[in-house]
Amino acid sequence: MKTSKNTSKRWIEKIIPVCLLSVFLSSCLKTNNNNYYPPEALVTFIQASPDEPQLDFYLNNNKINLNAINYGDHFDYFRAYAGSRTANFYSTGSMNKLFSSTIQLNQNTNYSLFLANKAPQPEIVLLTDTINQPASGNASIRFVNLSPDAPAVDLAVQGGSTLVSNKSYKGYSSFIPVQANKNYVFQVLQAGSGTVLATLSNVNISSGSVYTIWFHGLSAATTATDQLSASIYTNAYFY
Repeated sequence: MKTSKNTSKRWIEKIIPVCLLSVFLSSCLKTNNNNYYPPEALVTFIQASPDEPQLDFYLNNNKINLNAINYGDHFDYFRAYAGSRTANFYSTGSMNKLFSSTIQLNQNTNYSLFLANKAPQPEIVLLTDTINQPASGNASIRFVNLSPDAPAVDLAVQGGSTLVSNKSYKGYSSFIPVQANKNYVFQVLQAGSGTVLATLSNVNISSGSVYTIWFHGLSAATTATDQLSASIYTNAYFY
């Protein structure tokens, strides 16, 4: 299982969804000392644009990362003011802006924000994360296709069932239940065929956890780094 590189610890630790309600309820209330806490959303960021240089990521003028962001990096949910925000990406350590896009964040909502597509034409993919506690003994998995030049794909368990079918670039599934507390080999297949485009091996799926598997890279890769691949990150877990 690929582990996430947490570059956002100065913002927030791993979010446990059972605590989200109390976080959000307090986010827009006045206290007795008249301090005002503006409405917030929670955002996790994934760098899925395969041929970008090292990046710095800002929301409006607020820098999110501590360390340079590389292709494939993911960091956990951080708090962001709700409303219209501008996602800005710069070459690391400079004010050379590479890409900018406006996003809309709603109060008390969780999001996954991907930087996607190839470097000459980067774009934002913003998904709403509808996170619910899995049934006892289960976990939940969502699939996202972020390869801009690959064909439509299926997500399957090696030697088992197809979990998600026929997702083209920027296509995604809902969170679906899977049996937990076991190891999986997931395969990304060309849709409707047995052609394996990427394999995610030895993935331990834990009970009560919520995951996203994302397919990325280029069919026409020119380097080993940019080849088609699949990765997984944990959105949340419930005790």
